[in-house]
Amino acid sequence: MEIHKIIAELQFKAVRSSGAGGQNVNKVSSKVVLSFDLLKSQALSEEEKLLLETNLASRLTSDLVLILNCDEDRSQIRNKDIVIKRFLDVIKKGLEVPKIRKATKIPKSAIRKRIKNKKNISQIKQNRQKPKLD
Repeated sequence: MEIHKIIAELQFKAVRSSGAGGQNVNKVSSKVVLSFDLLKSQALSEEEKLLLETNLASRLTSDLVLILNCDEDRSQIRNKDIVIKRFLDVIKKGLEVPKIRKATKIPKSAIRKRIKNKKNISQIKQNRQKPKLD
C-alpha cells in the first residue's frame, strides 16, 4: 500500500456545513466529503481490495465506494486534513489481518485445583447442615 498513490485517487467535494460558524455557515462550503472507489483503485493490490471489501463491508456503498465526511472545523483545509487522516486510519485498520487463535489444552494442574476447590466448598456446605441423629 502506497499512501501517496492512494491519496491521489481520493475525490473531495466541499459542501455547506451545519453547526457553529454564524453567518460563515451560510456562505462558505467548509464541510468536506471524501469518496474513495475501491474497485477503480490502482494503488491497492487485488488481495488488499478483497481484504478491505470484507473488513469494511458495513462502511462501503453498494458500488464499493467509501464515503467519509468532516465538518468539525470552520476551515475547509483543516477539515480536508482531518478527513484524510481518518481515511488512512480506516484503511490501515481494514488491512489488518487478525491473529489466528491457537486452541490450547487446559493444564491438568488447573483441573485438579478446580476439583479440589469444589470439594472444599462442598465440605464447608456439608458442615453447615444440622447433624442427623439416628
